[in-house]
Amino acid sequence: MSSTEEVKKVEAEIPATQNKEESNSSEEETENKVVLSDEPKSIIMGIIAQLRKGADLHRVTLPTFVLEPRSMTERITDFLRHPDILLRIQNIDDPIGRFVEVVKYFLAGWHIMPKGVKKPYNPVLGEIFRCRFKHSDGSEAFYVCEQTSHHPPMSSFFYSVPKHGIKVNGELKPKAKFLGNSAATIMQGTHSLYFTKLDETYLIPMPNVYARGILIGTMFMEYGDTVSIKCPKNDLSASIEFKTKGFFGGGYNNISGKIMKGKETLYTLSGKWSSVMYIKKPKDKEKTVFIDIRNEELTPLIVEPNDKQEEFEARRLWEKVTEGLTKKGLDYATEQKTAIEDNQRLLVKKRADEGIEWKPRFFVPSDDGIHEFISPLDKVTYEDPIAAQKKIEEAIFSSPTEDLYKRFWLTEEEAKNVHLDDKKK
Repeated sequence: MSSTEEVKKVEAEIPATQNKEESNSSEEETENKVVLSDEPKSIIMGIIAQLRKGADLHRVTLPTFVLEPRSMTERITDFLRHPDILLRIQNIDDPIGRFVEVVKYFLAGWHIMPKGVKKPYNPVLGEIFRCRFKHSDGSEAFYVCEQTSHHPPMSSFFYSVPKHGIKVNGELKPKAKFLGNSAATIMQGTHSLYFTKLDETYLIPMPNVYARGILIGTMFMEYGDTVSIKCPKNDLSASIEFKTKGFFGGGYNNISGKIMKGKETLYTLSGKWSSVMYIKKPKDKEKTVFIDIRNEELTPLIVEPNDKQEEFEARRLWEKVTEGLTKKGLDYATEQKTAIEDNQRLLVKKRADEGIEWKPRFFVPSDDGIHEFISPLDKVTYEDPIAAQKKIEEAIFSSPTEDLYKRFWLTEEEAKNVHLDDKKK
């Protein structure tokens, strides 16, 4: 049996990348498990043997069978797939009621994840993902994400619903570490959710991600640690703990938390981010359902077909790797992934040789004290929603005007003329 056949035999089901088979974790167990047979396990052990505890994993090339068939630039959209929660917030008069709904929005997107232990593709520098959403009330939302740094990795993104005056600026700076029998992805970065009609900003971080059992036991993936959501204007905050499963006991996918006004606890939260979560006032005896995500519909992404995308757009860029993971086999996927990584190194070296300074296409340096980069579209005003939508849509879906953003792939002749001097950049 080939290595591809062996890994495919033990692999958990690969999720569809275009909204066909997205699944939730079960309530009592978790579907984020995989039992590796000897050959794939030995591949991971070979990598781990070269590491020390606490080592940064970003520059480590992981085996293809641990990849989720989509890029991180696309995966960020998971947190935007329940827009009905966002759209109703501005109609709530009570600031506390609004904050509670923001917390619900935050908790609603974590159930969208692949089965097994998977990680999305590491975006190349300058990679972009663009899409739009259509809502039941006739409004539209627009999203763009760009890889604004490769070493260290950083994905910057902007999301807007012009009709409702809602916008999100954010960035994700994952830092992977080896922890012994686990690998952790520390999710640095914050996204700021802003309601223009209310002049309110909500600061929202991300939980960390852990892959457990990579040396001993069953491999599974879970979220962990505590995040703090804040609305500085109204002195409201939420502290939410994503509970990790204990070695000898405990359950999967549990959360606990509290919503506070200053130092006063207004509500407590409990349940599972993969199914049902509950809310309760401190003096109440009974908790009530906060959100049952099993009953929530996902709003689909509207994305241009791959053959109409630019070379730096994520689905086109990774198309052959995805085809390998879902159809042609892992050997083909590995070959195509290596081709992307090799071209990325040559492209960076070619720019350096020619004195070309790379800068993000859709984002500029930020001085807001929250983000490193921010979209220039943050300055668009929403007094005229139709005009704002036109400006935002045209900017996000515009064609590149600079050669820097037009071509990812070097020609064979160009590649021959680039010399890496044994330095990977």
